[in-house]
Amino acid sequence: MATRVVPQKIIKNLRFKTTTKPLNSSHPSATAAVASLLEREQPSPPQPSHQQPSYLDLNDGERLFSAVPTSTLIRSSAVLHATAIGPVVDVGIWAMQSKLLQTGILKDAVMAVTKRTFYEHFCAGEDAITAGKSIRSVNEAGLRGMLVFGVEDAHENDGCDRNLKGFLHTVDVSKSLPPSSVSFVIVKITAICPMALLERISDLLRWQQKDPSFNLPWKQDSLPIFSESSPLYHTTKKPEPLTPQEESDFQLANQRLQQLCKKCVEANMPLLVDAEHTTVQPAIDYFTYSSAIMHNKDDNPIVFGTIQTYLKDAKERLFLATQAAEKIGIPMGFKLVRGAYMSTESTLAESFGSKSPIHDTIKDTHNCFNDCSSYLLEKFANGKGSVVLATHNIESGKLAAAKAYEIGIGKVNHKLEFAQLCGMSDALSFGLSNAGFRVSKYMPFGPVEMVMPYLLRRAEENRGLLAASGFDRQLIRRELGRRLKAAIF
Repeated sequence: MATRVVPQKIIKNLRFKTTTKPLNSSHPSATAAVASLLEREQPSPPQPSHQQPSYLDLNDGERLFSAVPTSTLIRSSAVLHATAIGPVVDVGIWAMQSKLLQTGILKDAVMAVTKRTFYEHFCAGEDAITAGKSIRSVNEAGLRGMLVFGVEDAHENDGCDRNLKGFLHTVDVSKSLPPSSVSFVIVKITAICPMALLERISDLLRWQQKDPSFNLPWKQDSLPIFSESSPLYHTTKKPEPLTPQEESDFQLANQRLQQLCKKCVEANMPLLVDAEHTTVQPAIDYFTYSSAIMHNKDDNPIVFGTIQTYLKDAKERLFLATQAAEKIGIPMGFKLVRGAYMSTESTLAESFGSKSPIHDTIKDTHNCFNDCSSYLLEKFANGKGSVVLATHNIESGKLAAAKAYEIGIGKVNHKLEFAQLCGMSDALSFGLSNAGFRVSKYMPFGPVEMVMPYLLRRAEENRGLLAASGFDRQLIRRELGRRLKAAIF
């Protein structure tokens, strides 16, 4: 397969530079320029939710949950209510993280309880075959599935090789399922490249952003990774070049990713790269964009990146990457999420004496997500590319749905996919599906012990911001009451 690269002259000819300017520079900043152009290019946002068209119905619980068995609704109600109670979640997290898990009887007991509650609610099964059955089930209900091999971080090459086999097997399983029932295969770069190496690569990329003359001989052409507002405090001094061993490990990691990309190309199965914390995200973006340049063809993006919109530089980075891709005719795919490492990022920034890279208020995060959604919907409706809007926020879902219909992208299914996590925001998922959109559930699979980090994050998320409205809990409780009355009378 021929490799398409971004010629350096094209990057240089981008309207806004992506290198960091000296503090005493008298020229207008790229941040201001990007913001100005975004204001000109981005259309007015949709009307507030009370003026939304009636096609997106999120209040009729009977219709929304018509395909969900009563037993599943009962379990969902119990888990969602439990994870909305702070002390219950604290005890559960303590139990799952405790050293008590290392002892036989207690470990078995905790794992058994976890499996029958959090695990069965948020996960698709213990292996790819079981996950395939779960995807068939959600597909019968009108949704699609994102197959997620639930491994997280790797620290040495043997572990990376084992994880690659799991990701490759995931592609094989997706091919055996009903056509279009699997929307994406998910990969975590942290699982196929040692974490320490990702940190080193990120340091080197950050330093090159500070000093463009800094040479990285191993670096292939990519899209812009940083903007002027991107945090660079992680790298306080000039890093040493990669050692011969690190360069060898880097090549191995790249080979793993390319093997997975080629398998996805052969299966015509999009590969979505998950985002992580900012310590390693520059390296992940580098791997993602360089692979997208190689494998994304025509109007069919195979490799998708992820933008976390709770980061202050998200909009600017998204703009620079899409503009660079457009310059060379590469169709890009992006997943937009709010983010999952808020406390980690804030604590790390504070340790460096820097401001948090996270937006100061939740309203700012919502605005950033909605602005980025509107920007991508309009850009991809009239050009190359595809967007996944991964949101549990009702308002964001309504705004994006209205925008999609306004510009006609709602009828072009391959341009837009909504997504929610398995076990969360089911009312929004079914409502968007009923309105005619493609909707996927993020469905991780693997043994309970392997997906424990994922379960811990879900417990934390659902207790906090995402559970604030109790929207799903209220609807499920109401629907269960209706079914009970129907059964009695």
